Amino acid sequence: MNTIRIAIVGAGVWGDTHAAIYREHPWAEPVAICDLDGARARKVASTYGIPKVFASVEDMLADGAFDAVSIVTPDHLHADIAVQCAAHGKHMLIEKPLATNREDVLRIVRAARENNVRVMVDLHNRWSPPFAAAKQAIERGELGTLRTAYFRLNDIKWVATDMLSWSAQSSILWFLGSHSFDTLQWLFSDEVVRVYSVSTRGVLDEKGVNTVDSYLTTLEFKNGGIAQMENGWITPDANPCVNDMKCNVLGDKGMIAIDTSHHNMVQLFTDSKVTVPDVIVRNSVFGQVKGFAYESIRSFVDCLATGRDFHVSLEDAARTSLAILSIMQSAETRQPVLVDNDLEEALG
Repeated sequence: MNTIRIAIVGAGVWGDTHAAIYREHPWAEPVAICDLDGARARKVASTYGIPKVFASVEDMLADGAFDAVSIVTPDHLHADIAVQCAAHGKHMLIEKPLATNREDVLRIVRAARENNVRVMVDLHNRWSPPFAAAKQAIERGELGTLRTAYFRLNDIKWVATDMLSWSAQSSILWFLGSHSFDTLQWLFSDEVVRVYSVSTRGVLDEKGVNTVDSYLTTLEFKNGGIAQMENGWITPDANPCVNDMKCNVLGDKGMIAIDTSHHNMVQLFTDSKVTVPDVIVRNSVFGQVKGFAYESIRSFVDCLATGRDFHVSLEDAARTSLAILSIMQSAETRQPVLVDNDLEEALG
C-alpha cells in the first residue's frame, strides 16, 4: 500500500489532532503544515516530525509534494482553500461544515467534480458506537418505520467564549447542528424537505460574543417522519461534560434512547468538582489517540488508500450545509422553510 502524503491547513487544536492521527496511521504521513501563525505551525511540526511549514496555502500548493489535504480552519474559511486544493488535484478531508453559504457549497462541489478529486467532510457522529448501534438496529428492522426523533446536542458556554476565537463568525448550527442534522438524516435514510426553527440570543451577546445562543428546530422528512433538533452553547460551564448529547428515535415497532453525555462509565470526584472523563469521543490509550471523533479521520485515509467510498459523501455534506442555511432562514423569519435538496439542479 502506497503511503498517502498529507498536508494540513490549520494548526489549532484539531489540526494537531489530524497530525497525531496521520503520524500513527500506517498508510499516512503528515508532510506539511500551513498556518498564518508561524509559531503555532512550527510547534505542531516539531511535535509530529512534519518536515515542511508554510504560512500560506498558495506557497504550500506551489510546493505540491503531497497527495491530500486536511482543511482544519474556522468553518467560514473552508471554501477558497478547498477550491484552490481541488484545482491542484489534491484530495481533501474538510472539517464540518463543508461551507457556510450556498455559493461556497456549490463552488466546492463543482471544483471537486471538475478536477476529479475525492472529498470527505468530517461529520464524525456516524462513527459514534451508540449511534452506529442505533443505525444497525434500524437496518435490522427492530424499530420498524421511524416516526419521530429528538436530538439534543449542546455545548457549555466556554466553547463559544474561550475555546473558539471565531465563534462570533460562526453559529452553533454550524458547530454542532451540522452533526445533529447529518446524524438524523443518516438514521432515517431519508431527506428533510421542510424545517421550522426558532432561536434565542442574549446570553453570549452579554459576554461579548455576537452569536445566537440556541436553536430549536423541527425537521419534516419526505416519507413522513418528524424530528426535533436542539442546539445551543449556553449550557452552564459546571456541566460535567463539554457536550450535552441525548437522542431518542421512535419507530412503530420499537424505540432507542441514547445518552452519551452522562454515560456513567467513569466518574471522577475531587473536593472541588465532579467530572465525567471522555472515554467515547476523544481520549488516549498508551499514547495513541482513541475515540470515534478520531476514527472518522482514520477512515478518510483508509478509504483514500483502498479506493472505497467515503462513509460521508461530498453530496451528503453539501445537502447538510444547504439545510442548515434553511434552518437559519426559518429562525430569522419565524416561518417554515422548504429545504433545497436538489443539488444537481442547483449546480445547473
